[in-house]
Amino acid sequence: MPSRYSWGADEHLVVQIAEEMTLAANFTAMAISNRLAERDLDGILDICPANASLLIRFDPDRLEPATLEAVVRAIEEEVARQTHPAIRTRLLEIPVWYDDPMTREVGAKFRDSHQRPEGTDVEYAMAELGLGSVAEFVDRHSSAPWLVSMVGFVAGLPFMFQMVEREQQIELPKYLRPRTETPKLTVGHGGCFACIYSVKGAGGYQMFGVTPLPIFDPEQRHAVFRESMVLFRPGDIVKFRPVDEAEYRRLAEAVDRGENVYRTVPVDFELNEFLADPVAYNKHLLGALDAR
Repeated sequence: MPSRYSWGADEHLVVQIAEEMTLAANFTAMAISNRLAERDLDGILDICPANASLLIRFDPDRLEPATLEAVVRAIEEEVARQTHPAIRTRLLEIPVWYDDPMTREVGAKFRDSHQRPEGTDVEYAMAELGLGSVAEFVDRHSSAPWLVSMVGFVAGLPFMFQMVEREQQIELPKYLRPRTETPKLTVGHGGCFACIYSVKGAGGYQMFGVTPLPIFDPEQRHAVFRESMVLFRPGDIVKFRPVDEAEYRRLAEAVDRGENVYRTVPVDFELNEFLADPVAYNKHLLGALDAR
C-alpha cells in the first residue's frame, strides 16, 4: 500500500506510511527522516518521525510545498530500494523497581476506573497474559528489548514497541477512564506500547513500576542531557533491568548527587537480521551491554 501524503495547514506535510505500527513501517519513517535531515534543506523547521508516519514542519516562504513533497517522495523511493535496512543507534539500560509501593498506592486510588477493581495493575497484566506469578510477568516484560518508536505527547515521553514475535508482544488496554495522577517516571503500558511518564500527571496506561533515572531534564544537569533535555530519541533500543528497593534508592541518590548512572552503548540495528531470528538477534544485541 503506497504512503499517503497530506497537508496540515500551510506549514506541515504528513506522510502516513502504514495504518498499523510495525517495525518495518517505523524503520521506514526513521530512515526517511534521517535522510531528509541530511539534505539540510533551507526552510525545514522540524522533522518528527512517529510510529508509522512522519510529520515535517517547514516555512512555505522559503521552501515550496511541491518541492518538499517531491524531495520526500524521492527519498522514500531510495529507502524502499534498501536491501539491508539498518540504523546506527543506542542501546540504553533502564532500571525498574517493579510492583513498587508508589504505583500500587496510586493504582489503589483509581480502581473504580480500572477493568479489574481488585488487585494491582501488575496482577491484572499477569492474569490477562495467562502468567502464573509476578516474577514471570517481570521476566516477560524485561527480558526482550524495546524500540523507541516515537517521542512526544508529554515532553520526553517515549513510546516503545517490544522487539519480539507479534504473538508474543504484551498487549493490554488502558484504564477504562484516565487517572488524574501518575507518579513521575512510572513505567506504563497501553495497547502494544510501553512508555515512561517523564513528569507527574494524568494518565491511563497500566502502571508496572518506576525507574530512578530522569528522562527529561530541562536544566540539563547530567552529561547524558548535554545535547538535549530529552533522553530518548526515535530508534533508541531500551533494555529494562529489574532492581529491588535498595538499588532503586541507591541509584536515585546517585542521580541527586549528579553522578553518571546511565548505561548506554552505540549499536547497529539490522532489521532483516532481527526479523529472521528475533531471539538470537536480541541475545546478540543485548550482549553489547555486557561487553561495555
